[in-house]
Amino acid sequence: MTNILSRFIPIVCLLFILSLYCNANDDKSIKMIENELPIADPYVLFHNGKYYAYGTRIDGFEVYISDDLKHWKRHKNLALSPKDSWGTRWFWAPEVYYVSAQKKFYMFYSVDEHICVASSSSPEGPFIQEEKKPIIAHEKGIDTSLFIDDDGTPYLFYVRFTDGNVIWMAEMNNDLQSIKTETLTKCVSASEPWEKKQATVVEGPSILKRGNTYFLIYSANHFESQDYAVGYAAASSPKGPWKKYSGNPILRRDHPSASGLLGTGHGAPFVSANGGYKYIYHAHASSTSVAPRTSYINDLTISSDGVISIVGEPIRPLIVK
Repeated sequence: MTNILSRFIPIVCLLFILSLYCNANDDKSIKMIENELPIADPYVLFHNGKYYAYGTRIDGFEVYISDDLKHWKRHKNLALSPKDSWGTRWFWAPEVYYVSAQKKFYMFYSVDEHICVASSSSPEGPFIQEEKKPIIAHEKGIDTSLFIDDDGTPYLFYVRFTDGNVIWMAEMNNDLQSIKTETLTKCVSASEPWEKKQATVVEGPSILKRGNTYFLIYSANHFESQDYAVGYAAASSPKGPWKKYSGNPILRRDHPSASGLLGTGHGAPFVSANGGYKYIYHAHASSTSVAPRTSYINDLTISSDGVISIVGEPIRPLIVK
C-alpha cells in the first residue's frame, strides 16, 4: 500500500501545482481585461503612432491610449482636472486637436452647458484653461468641434439651444479662445422624421473636407433614444448652406454596421494609422439600460461621388491594465 501511495503522491502534487498555475493565469487574464471603453461622446486623436481617446464619463476628462484600437490603457492622471477648468459639473464631449503652428494641443469641451477650451503641450495633458471662463459667457452651448480650413481659418461648430438643439458655426479668432460673434451662422436643425423620433435634437458635429466639399457629420434624437443615429450634410463652404444627405441616417440600430447596438451616435471621425478614416461612437449598455454607455469603432468611407458610409463590423475596444 505504501508503494502505491508513493507512486501517486508525485502525480497529485504535479496536478495541484498545475491547477494553481492555471488559476493564476485565469486571474491574470481577468485582471488584464477590465471592461469595454467606458466613455460616451467619444473622440480619438491619432498622434505620433498612438491613439488617444477622450470622452464623457466623470467630472473632468480621462485619456485612454492604444497602439491598435482594440486594447486601451487609461493614463494614470486626468487629461483635464476640474481644478484647471471653469465650471464644476457636466463635463461633456471633449475633442483634442494638435495645432502645429502653435505647437500646442487644444481640448474643446462643454462644462455646465457652456463651451470651453484648454491647452497642453501633450495629448496626455494636463490641459489647463489659460483663463477660467467660457468661450461665450452670456449663452449656453455644448458639443464643440474645431475645423481649421486649408487657408488657416479656424471655425468652431457647436450646439446652441435656439429651437431644441441646433448646430451653429462661427469663425474663431487666431488665439482659439474666442469667436467672431458677427459670423455666427446656423448650419442644421432637426427637420427630418428620423431626426425627431425623440426630442428636437441635432448635436455632436464633426467636419471633414474632401476636395472642395465639406461634410458635417452629426447625431440626432435624444441620446436616451434607442433610435439615436448619425447622419450628415454637405456644402461647398464651412459657412454652408448645408444640404442633408437623402440616404440619412448612415448609422442606426437597424443598420448592419451597428451589429445590434442600440442608441448609436455622438461620435467623431479620425484618420487611422493606414491613412483611412474610422468613426468612433457610443451605444447603450443594453436594451433595458442606457448607462453605462461604451464606445465602438467602425470604418468610415467616402465614395468617389461623395457619399459617406459607416461600414464593417465594429471594433469593440477593451481596457487593459
